[in-house]
Amino acid sequence: MTTSEGGGVVPALTAGDLVGAVPGLADTGIAVDVVNFRSRPGASLTFADLADLARSVHQAAADTSGIIITQGTDTLEETAYYLHLLHTGPQPIIVTGAMRNPTLAGPDGPANLLAATRVAASPHARDRGALVVMADEIHAADRVRKAHSVSTQAFTSPNGGPLGYVVEGEPRFLSHTAPRHAVPTPVRQPRVGLYTATLGDDATYLSATAAHFDGLVIAGFGVGHVPDTWVSTLTALAQQIPVVLASRIGAGPVLTSTYGFPGSERDLTERGLIPAGFLDPYKARILLHLTLAAGANAQETAAAFRAVAYPGEPWPWPQQPATNAPTA
Repeated sequence: MTTSEGGGVVPALTAGDLVGAVPGLADTGIAVDVVNFRSRPGASLTFADLADLARSVHQAAADTSGIIITQGTDTLEETAYYLHLLHTGPQPIIVTGAMRNPTLAGPDGPANLLAATRVAASPHARDRGALVVMADEIHAADRVRKAHSVSTQAFTSPNGGPLGYVVEGEPRFLSHTAPRHAVPTPVRQPRVGLYTATLGDDATYLSATAAHFDGLVIAGFGVGHVPDTWVSTLTALAQQIPVVLASRIGAGPVLTSTYGFPGSERDLTERGLIPAGFLDPYKARILLHLTLAAGANAQETAAAFRAVAYPGEPWPWPQQPATNAPTA
């Protein structure tokens, strides 16, 4: 982003501009090939954009040690998880951005790009899929989320914390990554909705909007609860399309067997809703989108969520990365 004639900042800098503004990058000895893929605000990205990006990443991966994606932070966490689910190679995909644009004092973009470059070139980052590098922290794509609108420390991983840090220019991994799963290449673009539970909602709007979707994620209260007035609507929907139950909290899991009242997580899963485990609603929507985009049936979709929620459960497709992540 940089200043526009009409006021405010807009995406106008090229990838070469970004790389050229990084102090110390040449001193690392890391060769960086620059590609201008697309120039759009993060808020305007579409699944079609990400599908094109994933194809470009796949084509370029064999000739690189790692790949860095720079984008606006609005949808950065969703891009990272999307690429993570489609990437089967050992090369790390590092997604990074900036919270403070270059027109402000102390922009963080150059530092984030330098850290991302060091992580992308590190042998310790291989076989970990997509990672997010911001503020010298290394986050797993399936955990990270933007938790502050303006802070340079905006990105956190509530479930498990960062995988590691960039310390004195060296990536240091302290934690394991979860087993990697690869969704087959998309063959269509389904419409997947996200509906959040709020106090007093009687499901009128849920009923009106759900008919337009091929799949739906419900961001429920707490451990996966909704108002009892939703039960009949969700029961009917779950017989027609995959309906995934996540928590609007963004940290902690959806439960499956603790509460038993109408609209509780146990009641809803018995009615056919698919629990999202530790995935927050935004990542659950990405996983649901990609499973449906790959042509998955209801059983394969449910199996994919079980495998992500419970390591050791069988993954429904044979396509897998060659190796899992190394130990920390």
